[in-house]
Amino acid sequence: MGERIESLKDLNALRDRARAEIDIRTGPKEIQITVHMGTTGIAAGARDILMALMDELSRASANNVTLRQAGGLGLCAEEPMITLTDKGGKEFLYGKLDTMKVHQIVQDHVLGGRPVPQYIVNI
Repeated sequence: MGERIESLKDLNALRDRARAEIDIRTGPKEIQITVHMGTTGIAAGARDILMALMDELSRASANNVTLRQAGGLGLCAEEPMITLTDKGGKEFLYGKLDTMKVHQIVQDHVLGGRPVPQYIVNI
């Protein structure tokens, strides 16, 4: 954590952030995002992608998203990757991600309902 708590207001803000992060990880909700966290994914930056997703979803108050972790898919050259499953059950595999791409995916696909084709992995 590392932040100083100097007042009840600070403590309440910390509690609210913790609740929001827990809510992102529980569910089933309309949209599910799985971050692939196999050894290759982690080495390629999957932890940073997970944290970026948590930040983006929290900032956007995207309460319709469940965020999960899973192993790799064997597509090492495409790591780090996420699978986004929309409310209709359609899966989109996004690869070679960084925090800027995560921001665009959240804005366009999660919030706007428009997939981001240039980041989709074609298998």
